[in-house]
Amino acid sequence: MLDARKQNTHALRTPDWFKTATRWTQLTFVEDDPEKYDPAFWIDVFKRTKSNAVCLSAGGYIAYYPSDVPYHYVSKYLGDKDIFGALVDAARKLDMHVMARVDPHAIHDDAAKAHPEWVMINADGTPRRHWAYPDVWVTNAYGDYNTVFMPEVVKEIVRKYDIDAVFANRWQGHGVDYSEDSARRFKDISGHALPAKPDAEDPAWQAWVQWRRRVLTDMIAQWDDAVKAIRPHASFIPNMGGASLMEFDLSVIARHCPFLVVDHQGRKGLELGWSAGRNGKRIRATFPDRPVVLITSIGPEEEYRWKDAVTSGEEMQLWINDGTAHGLYAWFTKFNGVVPDKRWVEPVADAFGLQAAVEPVLESMKPTAEIAVIDPSTTLRHWAPEERHSAEKHDLGLYHALVEARLPFELLSDQVLTEESLDRFKLIILANASCLSDAQNAAIRAYVDRGGSVIASYETSLRDEFGKKRSEFGLADVLGAKYVSGPRGIVKNTYVALSGDHPINRGFDGAERIMGGTRLIHAEPSADAKTPFLYIPDFPDLPMEEVYPREDPTGAAVIARETGKGGRSVYIPWNIGEIFWEVFAVDHARLIANAVHWALGKTPRVTVKGKGVVDLALRENGDGLALSLFNLTNPMMMKGPIRDNYPLAAQTVSVEIPEGRSVAKAWLVVADRAASFSFGNGLAQVEVPGIDRLEVLHLTWK
Repeated sequence: MLDARKQNTHALRTPDWFKTATRWTQLTFVEDDPEKYDPAFWIDVFKRTKSNAVCLSAGGYIAYYPSDVPYHYVSKYLGDKDIFGALVDAARKLDMHVMARVDPHAIHDDAAKAHPEWVMINADGTPRRHWAYPDVWVTNAYGDYNTVFMPEVVKEIVRKYDIDAVFANRWQGHGVDYSEDSARRFKDISGHALPAKPDAEDPAWQAWVQWRRRVLTDMIAQWDDAVKAIRPHASFIPNMGGASLMEFDLSVIARHCPFLVVDHQGRKGLELGWSAGRNGKRIRATFPDRPVVLITSIGPEEEYRWKDAVTSGEEMQLWINDGTAHGLYAWFTKFNGVVPDKRWVEPVADAFGLQAAVEPVLESMKPTAEIAVIDPSTTLRHWAPEERHSAEKHDLGLYHALVEARLPFELLSDQVLTEESLDRFKLIILANASCLSDAQNAAIRAYVDRGGSVIASYETSLRDEFGKKRSEFGLADVLGAKYVSGPRGIVKNTYVALSGDHPINRGFDGAERIMGGTRLIHAEPSADAKTPFLYIPDFPDLPMEEVYPREDPTGAAVIARETGKGGRSVYIPWNIGEIFWEVFAVDHARLIANAVHWALGKTPRVTVKGKGVVDLALRENGDGLALSLFNLTNPMMMKGPIRDNYPLAAQTVSVEIPEGRSVAKAWLVVADRAASFSFGNGLAQVEVPGIDRLEVLHLTWK
């Protein structure tokens, strides 16, 4: 295993410090910690987990150091102590990187009375009490509290302490602030009154989303400039929540955020383990070369918020190490320095140990894939954050279908559809990128002209970037589809019929038709297109005696064509991703997989055969490639917490060997031993004897 001290020493307090901050401990203090917590326990945790970086609560809502900033509330239990500073010093003695956490989302009565403009205002004009702790007040994130008061707190912390960064939690606000100041500033810029509620169709809401984006992005720049003016190597690092970067000006992120932190701390409700790795892919979709850190909670992530509880060790390891497989840096968080339940320590140490074991291989390579799913930021940003998940069902369904099909893939943001970024992939998939600008459509069209392949479904390109519906698909020529009408739905009891012989409709032996979607678009195929599936006009689902089709199959349900430029396109004019996510029908998974294999136009570069559900990630450099295989197979795969781990039996991996190269070595990084391999037809075939939780196959070329 790696020695955190040796790994970090050369990078301490340098502009590149974050590149060796790969295993993070976060301790979020609570107010009575100065009297009750045991710092020796936490120093031991740093060592046991081989953490090489730490994030510690410093101030904002409560300061854990003696602060001189007026109205910066200091813990009433602090006395003459400085628990933040003491733990910073202890971490530095272990050659760890250090980041100070601030939380600006609430203030106490004295500050609220002295500065009522710091308090968020409800739609009815009343100051907003904190929803979970009504003794305090929610701050207005868009005004002077974050642009005048908090910068003074940040500067004080950076001046006083030996830190590398300031990390802000809950800094983005909690919806629309209805203060006179916000209303005036918003109207001056947009001409609109503040929106009454989230509504993607409301121009005022759309304008407010853009205004908020500008305000928050400016705040990132302001805080980062304040940090760097005191410590040039340091940065302000905003907590990005569990979303992609759609809410920010990318140029400002590029200038001010050397690495990014995703606060999606674990599974909630019905959620799959691959969600951990997806977080990293979404950030890489915009910034492929920027390190991404994934926060993992040691407790359950349910709506009832047991924030000082401990979930199962297996669940923690699932979340941390699926992130590992996709190149995310590890970070665990604990609320409250007092530890009444220590069952989390060993599983975190095990997960961090696994992370440390594979780091040397994965960090020397870059993610690669033949397939990219387009992350539809232009579409999703029209939705309020709390409603966005329903709009993402199309993408989540496609994502899971690709995982089941054992196809390595990356995400690519529709905000960076450059020639360079698109040409990394042979195939792009747009699950429901309904809102695309003319420029975005032109970029995709040019990609197809250069030989790229495209799969799209449902409303893709039917609206412009502002959400206005077009009279024709923006990508009609690319998809070989002419818009006629729709979408229509929700409809029930719909089917699509196999039509002719085509690779997309193979494998459904014994079936003349399969389940269809619930939201349908009528599109006419171009003359050069095939229709492997046709709509069966929907018919009643009750009374049971009426459950039979009245009409023959008619109308394209899948449109497939050769582009004539070396690629292929597939258009599915119904909500296949969304309905697969809701229903998980096997036939829909097969249809998606068939479409991908056909559109790719070749055998995938990497194939993995064997039992189980495996999340794959591929990385490479000039000397070889590494295939991460993460074992998702578990009775609790779709609903945590996991009770136990179920190791997989042998898997057979086939890898396309680059022209002019051969395999010098096949190494199983986690098992720490050589793997047997053979050659044939330009492929290397490698046997992976089994996968406990994660295995990384490292092939070296010669």
